[in-house]
Amino acid sequence: MSEKRPVVVDLRFARESVVNALRSAFPDRPVVDMGDPANADRDLSDAEFAVVWKPDPALFRRATGLKAIFSGGAGVDHILSAYELPDLPIIRFVDRSLTDRMSEWVVWQCLHHLRNGIAYAGQQQARVWHEIADQPEAREVTVGVMGLGVLGADAVHKLKVMGFDVIGWSRRAKAIDGVVTFDAKGLDTFLGRTDILVGLLPLTDDTRGIYDRALFSRLRRAGPLGGSIFLNAGRGGSQKEAELIECLKDGTLKSASVDVFEKEPLDPDSPLWSMPNVIVTPHAAAASDVRALFRHVEAQIARLEAGKPLEFVVDRTAGY
Repeated sequence: MSEKRPVVVDLRFARESVVNALRSAFPDRPVVDMGDPANADRDLSDAEFAVVWKPDPALFRRATGLKAIFSGGAGVDHILSAYELPDLPIIRFVDRSLTDRMSEWVVWQCLHHLRNGIAYAGQQQARVWHEIADQPEAREVTVGVMGLGVLGADAVHKLKVMGFDVIGWSRRAKAIDGVVTFDAKGLDTFLGRTDILVGLLPLTDDTRGIYDRALFSRLRRAGPLGGSIFLNAGRGGSQKEAELIECLKDGTLKSASVDVFEKEPLDPDSPLWSMPNVIVTPHAAAASDVRALFRHVEAQIARLEAGKPLEFVVDRTAGY
C-alpha cells in the first residue's frame, strides 16, 4: 500500500485551537501545519488536500498536486474573491455543530428583540423598575429568513419551534414543509410581511450590498414590535453599513443585531458600537469548531477514496 500524501492546513484561527485539534486529526496521513514556522519554506508539491481559512496567497501556487480544497467555514467568499484558484473542487464546511451554533444565535436575537431585551438592559443600567406593556407573543411576529441553505433552513425550523411565524426567501425557489417561501420575484411580498429580517445569505455578486436603505424601507413597520428589526449573521459584505446606520437613526429600522461587518474587526470609531438600539457580536454567531472541521474533512476524503462523490461542493458560478 502506497504512503498517503499530506494534508496541508492553513487556518487563520486561534492558534491553540488548531494545534489542539491536530493532535487527534488525520491519524493515517502526514499533516503540514502552515501555522508552524518550521513549515514556512517546505515543499508543498506533494500535498493532496488543503484545509484553509484566509490562507497565504502563495499556498495554491506552491501546492500544485492538490485534489480538493476544504473551506474552514460555511462561507467560501474568502477563497473565491481573493485568490487565483486551481480548477479543483472546493468543499464548504457543513456540520451539525456549526449549524446549531448559528441557529442558537438567530433564535437568541429574535427572542431578545421580541422580549424587549434592549429596553430592559437600558432600564437595568438606569435602575428603573418598569414592566413594558403590550408584550406580543412570538406567533404574532413574522420572521423572514433570507438564505435557505443548510444554516437558513435549520434556523427556520428552530424559530418555528419557538412559535414565530416564519417565512423564507432565496434567489432560487426552495420548498420547506410548513413554511411559505419566496424566490427572487417575490422579494417585495416577502419584505412587506417581515417584522424581523434575518440575513443568512452567502456573499456573491448578486448579494453584495443587498441590505440597503431601499430594502429596509420595504419591511413591515406597523407590526406588533412597533418597527422592523434586522439581524445579520451571514456576510458583512451583504450590508451597506452607512445606510444601515442611517436607517437605525431615522426609524426606518427599530433595532438591529449584527455579527458580520464590511470590515473586520469593526472599526472602534463605528457608530454601531454605541448605538442604543444595536447589538454587536464579533463574528461569533457560528465560530468553527476546529475538531468538527477536521472530522468533516476526514469524512469527505474517505468518501473520495472509496470512489464516492464529494459532498457540499461549491458551485463556482453561483458562488456558494
